[in-house]
Amino acid sequence: MPLDKAKSIITDIKNGTIHPIYFLMGEEPYYIDGIASFIENSILTEEERGFNQMTLYGRDVSIDDIVSNAKRYPMMAEKQVVIVKEAQDLSRTIENLVSYAENPQPTTVLVICYKYKKLDARKKLAKAIKKTGVVFESKKLYENQVPDWIRRVLAGRGYTITPKAAQMLVEFLGNDLGKVNNELEKLQLIIKPGEQITPQIIEENIGISKDFNNFELQNAIGVKDIKKAFAIVQYFGQNQKNHPLVMTVALLYSFFSKLLKYHALRNKGDAASALGVSPYFIKDYQIAAANYPMKKVSAIISSIREVDMKSKGVGAANMSQGDLLKELLVSIFD
Repeated sequence: MPLDKAKSIITDIKNGTIHPIYFLMGEEPYYIDGIASFIENSILTEEERGFNQMTLYGRDVSIDDIVSNAKRYPMMAEKQVVIVKEAQDLSRTIENLVSYAENPQPTTVLVICYKYKKLDARKKLAKAIKKTGVVFESKKLYENQVPDWIRRVLAGRGYTITPKAAQMLVEFLGNDLGKVNNELEKLQLIIKPGEQITPQIIEENIGISKDFNNFELQNAIGVKDIKKAFAIVQYFGQNQKNHPLVMTVALLYSFFSKLLKYHALRNKGDAASALGVSPYFIKDYQIAAANYPMKKVSAIISSIREVDMKSKGVGAANMSQGDLLKELLVSIFD
């Protein structure tokens, strides 16, 4: 996982293993920013930074400018640090860095922040940097991987979180690790070290309802709690801005698609791995499978697709989001 690789890079730097080039690339900016920030604040002392640390921006410089700065010698310090932010703006000419990468200045730490893109591993630059420096790819996590990431990050800071609380954060914030981390940092200012983060704490301090959210709707449908499911849908209809139909439909489609896969599994003992969910939530699929046979699940998936099309204006006579969800519940519970 990117988290383990990022920790490894930071640990190496702390232990004195510092490479001349760090090429940080990929779809998830959280780790790129984190590693660059650590290098920015840790390799040089505060006194050394004035003459020996500079930040360049891809839109303002050329590859020649970067190489020229990287080839300078440090002043009254063992190393200099050159950080190039938004280097993806140089994507058309980035391969021109290959000559420097093949023979980098040993007293320079060059950090390239190449967000939302990645190098072609078949070309010379990627191969050259792998020999002389570090190539780090920051991959975007799937949403079903984020709860485990939250748990691991909090464990490293001395906190724990309940599975439901972690799921609430993911539902509300998605897989944007920067946003998730910002909310976690806010919670750390409020709760005591070592305290467990619960749905109650999430509701009181972040504003996510612990009772009226997509996660609770999924649970209500799974256990066939009709009254609760319709109450949640009613709430969603009155709070469409915070609970857009597209998010609810996507979550329900994912849930019933996994439920269909669960029905088809020969070895239910491997369900967590096969479905890509935490073992904690397997009981939800066991209960739902008892309530919805495979044939019914297939029909529900068809109904979800139909509601999705109606929400986009196909075959619906100006139905509100709330009415579309109620129609979907009727077909699910029928």
